[in-house]
Amino acid sequence: MESMYGGMFVGGQGRTPHSERRIAVISPTTEETIGFAPDADGVDVDSAVSAAREAFDDPRGWPSWSPSARAECLRRFAEALDARAPEVARLVSAQNGMPITLARKLEAVAPQILLRYYAGLIETFPFEEPRTSLAGGRTLVRREPLGVVAAIVPFNFPHSLAAYKYAPALAAGCTVVVKPSPETALGSELIADAATEAGLPPGVINIVPGGRDTGVLLVEHDQVDKVSFTGSTAAGRAIGEACGRLIRPVTLELGGKSAAIILDDADLDPATTGPLMFLNTLGNNGQICGLSTRILAPRSRYAEVLDLLEGMARALVIGDPLDPGTQIGPLVTERQRERVEHYIREGRAEGARVVTGGRRPARPARGWFIEPTIFADVDNRSTIAREEIFGPVLAVIPYDDEEDAIRIANDSPYGLGGSVWTRDDQRGIDVARRVRTGMVKLNGAAVDLAAPFGGVGASGIGVELGPEGLTQYQRLQSVYVS
Repeated sequence: MESMYGGMFVGGQGRTPHSERRIAVISPTTEETIGFAPDADGVDVDSAVSAAREAFDDPRGWPSWSPSARAECLRRFAEALDARAPEVARLVSAQNGMPITLARKLEAVAPQILLRYYAGLIETFPFEEPRTSLAGGRTLVRREPLGVVAAIVPFNFPHSLAAYKYAPALAAGCTVVVKPSPETALGSELIADAATEAGLPPGVINIVPGGRDTGVLLVEHDQVDKVSFTGSTAAGRAIGEACGRLIRPVTLELGGKSAAIILDDADLDPATTGPLMFLNTLGNNGQICGLSTRILAPRSRYAEVLDLLEGMARALVIGDPLDPGTQIGPLVTERQRERVEHYIREGRAEGARVVTGGRRPARPARGWFIEPTIFADVDNRSTIAREEIFGPVLAVIPYDDEEDAIRIANDSPYGLGGSVWTRDDQRGIDVARRVRTGMVKLNGAAVDLAAPFGGVGASGIGVELGPEGLTQYQRLQSVYVS
């Protein structure tokens, strides 16, 4: 079927795209085409950026609106997305294999939560701050919107991660051009329709679906003032290089190889810890950059940890992501499954032991499925411990004592997420303080959408979410009064 999406959301109206190319969106469950979306070309990108530029530069446009007026519009945007939530969840699961229960809990609601959060934040945010200068005079420090933002979004959480960018950017007074991933290009019209219904002015939010070439055109467009990218480290390096050459602000939220530090006093009861461990290690079919995919287990309880993980993995229901009973759906593409299978072969070749999984399941017979896979006796120097796999594969690494665990956790080029498992919260916090990473969960605690999220090292630069996420879309101006 042809997607209802008109190709590009510009100025509150669907506009017929210039490009005649189409993206065929393939179901990872049936391996069949489920729809088509426009594949934006240079003319489409230029039109979208020009619309955003015009909307930003308009003296009476979006940046000039009072924070309260912008907040009211963002709340209407959230209400319009509420009405489309069931369809958002369905389309996400159909396109990327996310279990529908997860899509309903996250993809269908997170954008609205963020729009409402930032609407409330800007109503009290200090956009102008008077200060006393060192010379005894007065200075006014102002926070202005940066301008036109290019927001490039991956396939794994297409709606949530888009909102990580457009919600604070719009709240700050910026205009936005969003590029969805080609694997999840269907459903962009839902954002466009909701924005139109909410009364966002023409050109404030624009959508250009496409692949790598479209992204390059957007990143390097001379009318873009800021780039925000979530995706692979390899792509992030290329974008960072381009923005460095252009002297353009950039936020990069990239890959991870996070460690779950299971301390010797951790609760290993499958009934209490198992569900949380599943969400933090294998959630969304392993297609989350912040998952704890290196499991650091004390030698004194190594067998117990393996028993917990093996039992958890074997009990997971593999199947159609649109079935509410499914816990593990397919990987997003055939190429991604082949990548995961390559790493499984690498793990075996380097001497790690497969405790469970490592194969394509017998059922379902179609689709890009792979069994949840647990590797034991992994050396932290091995390929499966160093490189991001982005699939349901865990590497269990033994450690001697707490110091050894922290050393192994920090021995990684990445620094995005992580977790600490213990019955003693203070002990967990003390360990978390010593782990060089942007985010640490104690016993599988949920991500706080009002707290900064970002990585270090190969996991990126800059942050998203919280008040800190808003400031990523602002520039500072000092006015020296006297």
